[in-house]
Amino acid sequence: GLATMEAPTSEPAGNPNGTGNTQNLTVPVMQENTNGSVPAPTSTISNGISADEIALYDRQIRLWGLKAQESIRNANILLITMKALANEIAKNLVLAGINSLTLCDHCPVLPSDLTSQFFLPSDRSPVGTNRAIAASTNIQRLNPRVSINIDTLDIRLKPPSYFSAFDIIIATDLDAPTLNLINTATRLNNRKFYAAGSHGMYGFLFSDLIEHNFIISRSISNVPTVVGPESPTRSIISSSPDPNDPKVENVTKRELFSTWLLASSSPLPAEILKSPRRKKVVTPILSCLRGLWEFESQFGIRPNPNDKAQLAQFTILCGEQHKALGLPAETLRSETLRAFLQNIGGEVSPVAAVLGGQLAQDVINVLGRTQQPIQNFVVFDGERSEAGVYALHPTEGELGRGLLPISGGQQQQQQQQQQ
Repeated sequence: GLATMEAPTSEPAGNPNGTGNTQNLTVPVMQENTNGSVPAPTSTISNGISADEIALYDRQIRLWGLKAQESIRNANILLITMKALANEIAKNLVLAGINSLTLCDHCPVLPSDLTSQFFLPSDRSPVGTNRAIAASTNIQRLNPRVSINIDTLDIRLKPPSYFSAFDIIIATDLDAPTLNLINTATRLNNRKFYAAGSHGMYGFLFSDLIEHNFIISRSISNVPTVVGPESPTRSIISSSPDPNDPKVENVTKRELFSTWLLASSSPLPAEILKSPRRKKVVTPILSCLRGLWEFESQFGIRPNPNDKAQLAQFTILCGEQHKALGLPAETLRSETLRAFLQNIGGEVSPVAAVLGGQLAQDVINVLGRTQQPIQNFVVFDGERSEAGVYALHPTEGELGRGLLPISGGQQQQQQQQQQ
């Protein structure tokens, strides 16, 4: 999570910043247009950050800078599926001071939601109420300056143009085919995309930022900085002396990303595959997750641990994914498969807090453009207390915008070339 922010109790008691302002607690429902899209979130932000905002966000401005805070407060973010993981993400982003957060969820609150989702009201039973609506009031209370919008329609029914209204789209706790559908739409609109899922003691994060530039400041070395590739996904674009410190240089780097469809089936990095020792320490939860995604893609459901046929099929798929990753057979044990299967769809608050905090922190880093982003998969194993980061990409072909030539960015480039 963010060092400058405090987790709310089961029901946040007003604005944590002490303003006592409750006049902005009304949450507008986003109405559908006839073409199935929603209006872009409205912004009342002026070009410069106000003195009140500087005072309000003083601690985090000291952490990541005024320019980064201005980028954060201009961001319009879509958050899909309001369960425990999304609650943690929403908490961190709203406290950070983004411009607007749209909560999209078509499902009602279930009794099982009451034990893991701290934004649900405690003064009345929210069971049967739409999850986005039920959580919205307490989310708004965290920071009345942030515009909270809700959308109660199924995300799978949205046209690709729907996603153009947002800067970043975060999809949580959805099946693999739906994640692929959303990521394709975000690519078409040249929008940054995150996916995340929580399964009891396990979980994952994924990012497709298409192409992302960021600037790091570092001490000038005796070895001059060379413009060009640093890794298969990262390259140095430019370098210049810091105008305020002659001993520091500002280096602009670019990271290229893969789509969900390709990354979720790509091999491990070559440096891992070439090392027997490193292959042994790759978490088998990666194979289990890929087995789950393949099961969802083939059968349209999640495996039922009480169904012997589904259990057998899931075991086969996990074994196939483990072998395809080039990992030693002995690292995928039957007890690991059994534990993962029993955790599928479960919500454990500490796990959601770790995953949600890490994803929100990366979103803030991406908006601030001063830190290297996650590239591109994080696999969390709560049994081992590990969160491994794996760069999963095709071994051949282009990355970034080249993966989807009809993306918004590519269309703009083609139009510029024609002109």
